[in-house]
Amino acid sequence: MELASYSDFAVRLVNTEEPGRGRDRLTSVEAVRALFGPGRQTARRANEADVTRLRSVRARFRAVFEAADAGDEALAVGLLNALLLEYPVSPQISGHALRDADGRPDWHLHIADHAANATADYAATAAMGLAFHLTGHGADRLGICRAAPCRNAFLDTSTNRSRRYCSDRCATRANVAAYRARKRLESARTGPAGRREDGIGRTAETIHDSSAAGDR
Repeated sequence: MELASYSDFAVRLVNTEEPGRGRDRLTSVEAVRALFGPGRQTARRANEADVTRLRSVRARFRAVFEAADAGDEALAVGLLNALLLEYPVSPQISGHALRDADGRPDWHLHIADHAANATADYAATAAMGLAFHLTGHGADRLGICRAAPCRNAFLDTSTNRSRRYCSDRCATRANVAAYRARKRLESARTGPAGRREDGIGRTAETIHDSSAAGDR
């Protein structure tokens, strides 16, 4: 696994909470273990203390995404550097069962499971992955969903750096909301008889009335 792919650890952690809806899925040891995905040995050591510890770390990762989304790259980098210092990684060369065309192992860097506890391992993995993503693609590739009330974090992988929503579902919801808002605005500008209630409409009516008076 490439180190940059570990950035998904940060996204998964941040998105266990939906502050706009008052929801939190990080409430049990099982939820902590589920974050790691299959094959991560440290997940087995997770306990109740990791629920509280990971919630605290989650707030710090959200702050990184929010700073980047607001365009404050220096703050985002500073916050991420603080996490990297507090949760250092132990890289290890691994080949697993992967083989190239000649039958040799496909050697790659892997983050070893040597942390003191589940939270430290998860935080170190997420911080390193996010650091590789940020330095490789730019801080503006870290975003917060613009579809209220969603505040999910996401990594923008679009070719033109144009992503604004965490999912197609949120993009659709935002587009529908914008369409309805335009329709309400149009209705507010239109009178009960279908006439525009703005300056242009009144000017047109005034000219019509003046012309009618002249005919009389």
